[in-house]
Amino acid sequence: MLAVADAQGVESDLLPQIATGFCSGLARMGGLCGAISGGMMGIGLANGRSQPNASVDENYAQTQALITQFEEEFGAATCRELTGCDLRTEEGKAQFQKNNQHETCLRYVERATELVLR
Repeated sequence: MLAVADAQGVESDLLPQIATGFCSGLARMGGLCGAISGGMMGIGLANGRSQPNASVDENYAQTQALITQFEEEFGAATCRELTGCDLRTEEGKAQFQKNNQHETCLRYVERATELVLR
């Protein structure tokens, strides 16, 4: 999201604050990968609707393309599937650290950013 915000000339200390709970598969719940969530927020910054009755079609098409491409490349879209860790538990957090999953997650963020900026 921050890369897209930068490309759009949007600066706000609120952006990382707003995105915080999306990390780790939605607050360590193992859901949608935070890289995809961030990408979706970036897509929203670029072409989200500003009025409730405005069309969502282009935004949804770009979001669906992001998720589809990500799943094709990495085999899944959820944090738990991608990491193999339950980050709600101490064991899962330890496994994440032991397997250096942070580096893998950085690859996910980099690729999601590339897909969104494309």
